[in-house]
Amino acid sequence: MRILIVSDTHGRYQRVIDVFKKLTKDSPVDMIVHCGDYSDDASKIHAVTGARVLSVRGNCDGSFDEKEFAVLETEAGNFFVCHGHMQNVGYNKQDLYYYACQEDCRGAIYGHTHRAEKADLGDFLFINPGSISEPRDGSGGTFALLNTGEDYADCRILRYSDFISGNGSTESKKTKVRGGHLRDLFNYSDGF
Repeated sequence: MRILIVSDTHGRYQRVIDVFKKLTKDSPVDMIVHCGDYSDDASKIHAVTGARVLSVRGNCDGSFDEKEFAVLETEAGNFFVCHGHMQNVGYNKQDLYYYACQEDCRGAIYGHTHRAEKADLGDFLFINPGSISEPRDGSGGTFALLNTGEDYADCRILRYSDFISGNGSTESKKTKVRGGHLRDLFNYSDGF
C-alpha cells in the first residue's frame, strides 16, 4: 500500500491536495491518513481527491477520549492511528506504545506536536508526519509517505516545499536528536 499521512491541517488543507495530485502522477495513493486537529478537513480532502481517507479527531476537534483512535490494516501489519494528545506524545511515547500493543499493532501513527518524527525500533515504527500547514519545527511543513508490503513497512518524512518544487532533498530537515525515548519507554514500566 502507498499511504499519504498528514496531521494538524487546522482548516488549511490545500497543501494536502497539492501533494496528493503530484504523488498520483507517478503511481496511485491507496489511502490518506489524517491524524486530527480539524478532522473535518479529512472529508473535504476526500471530496476533492476521491481518495479513501482514514481520520481521527484531535484536541481541537473536541476529542478528549482515550478511545478516540483507529487501526489501519496493511499487509505489513496493523498501525495504531491517533492524534496523540491523550497519549501524552509531547512528553514520551510510552503510553502510545502501550495503546498500540494492546491493539496488536506494529506501529503508531500520530500528530499533535506539529513536529515530524520517525523512529524505527526494528519491530515497531513510530510515525508523526508533523504539520503540513502549521509546522513548529522550522521545516516549512511536512508530511509522511508510508509504503507497505507483506515483508516491509518503509516511511519517509517529506518537506512540502522541496517535494512540490522538486529541488533538493525530500527528506525532512534533520533536527537535533532528543535522547531518552527508549529509556523512558522501558524505565518506569510495569509491562517489561
